[in-house]
Amino acid sequence: MLRIKKNDQVIVTVGKEKGKSGKVVRVFPKEHTAVVENLNIIKRSVKKSDTFPQGGYIEKEKPISLSNLMLLDKKENKPTRFIAKVLKDGAKVRIAQKTGETI
Repeated sequence: MLRIKKNDQVIVTVGKEKGKSGKVVRVFPKEHTAVVENLNIIKRSVKKSDTFPQGGYIEKEKPISLSNLMLLDKKENKPTRFIAKVLKDGAKVRIAQKTGETI
């Protein structure tokens, strides 16, 4: 079971974006990274092409290591650890340790 999934609210715990939060746009399990909306933005130069007729510079989000992210507890609005449990019907659920709410 992945620790962080797409559309999760996360907070950055380490690095230049420390303390900022956002929604996970994409997860790369093999690289152990995730792209978070409007965080870790870099500028790249782009040649003229059909997709970028003007060329120039674009801003895009760079992946952040999963070890630098923690799930955000909706109730307390703080970073939280979670417990993975299997329900009686066989569904896997992530539960916040402090509040006991499902994530």
